[in-house]
Amino acid sequence: MTQPTSYGGRPRMPAPGAAAPELRIARIHAHARRLAWSAIVLIGVAGSTAYFYDNLPAPFENWMLLSTAAALVLLLVVVPYLVWLSHTWTITTRRVIERSGFFGSRTQEISHVRGYSIQMRRGVLQRLWGAGTLTLSNGVEPPLRLKNVPNAVLLHETLVDQVEVNQILAHRDSQAFGSGSVGL
Repeated sequence: MTQPTSYGGRPRMPAPGAAAPELRIARIHAHARRLAWSAIVLIGVAGSTAYFYDNLPAPFENWMLLSTAAALVLLLVVVPYLVWLSHTWTITTRRVIERSGFFGSRTQEISHVRGYSIQMRRGVLQRLWGAGTLTLSNGVEPPLRLKNVPNAVLLHETLVDQVEVNQILAHRDSQAFGSGSVGL
């Protein structure tokens, strides 16, 4: 059996009835611009700690300065970074998966085969940064929101293509299996 050709840069389609492997297309986080305040705090804490270290009247105040700086960096830089890092969206050739949570994990997914509507919302700042919020809704499950994702337009086009390819494959496979039993 020959492989179907691909047109327009789309991936090659598997032979009818053959299992298609699930491949990862993208793994994305929310836009990193929300970490800008953390970067500013880190620079300010580092600068002020370097300036005041050994300029304080008592020697034990240096330790208080260092412990305060460490607490500020931990609370205002490290924790927001870990929260940002622990929320991911993975787009595969079969589904979109949202994973969030640092200690306890929460997972939500939506399949391309079932089809879903895609709504894109972009504010003024999101347009400036090329970001946007995509809402995927299939009418049965709760909507999946990809909030503040970078390259929202490209991601929207990728999701539309994946839904189309998966529905074509599902229709083709159902026709291939259905036509063999009709001719008996």
